[in-house]
Amino acid sequence: MNPEVQAKFDSYPVEAKKQLEKARHLILAVAEVNSLGSVEETLKWGEASYLVKGGSPIRIDWKPKEPKAIKVYFHCQTSLVETFKEIYRDEFEFEYEGKRAVVIPLSAHVDKGPLSHCIELALKYHSLKHLPLLGA
Repeated sequence: MNPEVQAKFDSYPVEAKKQLEKARHLILAVAEVNSLGSVEETLKWGEASYLVKGGSPIRIDWKPKEPKAIKVYFHCQTSLVETFKEIYRDEFEFEYEGKRAVVIPLSAHVDKGPLSHCIELALKYHSLKHLPLLGA
């Protein structure tokens, strides 16, 4: 893990840190399973950021003003979150925050459900953006 990201995660409460680590693991696993190459892990705007060549950045973070959830952020000028809302209207146990984030309660199972598919679409975004519903 990038030392800056590790230090950021270490600054959070234990439950938030655990959920962020699960989300991070899911991002890395999706990239590996789909043979998307190396994942660049950095801090952007004080948040853990993940990017592969040809993908759209994914950021994950926890905020003290919303202590019971983490957020997975997607670039707001893409069609990603709008597509997630369309594909997973009733199946997603998480909430959406506008056009930019998926809100995941600390008690939710990050490794289950459609989140991995959403991450996959983001990591492949530039090859999918011309397709209806990103080819989903």
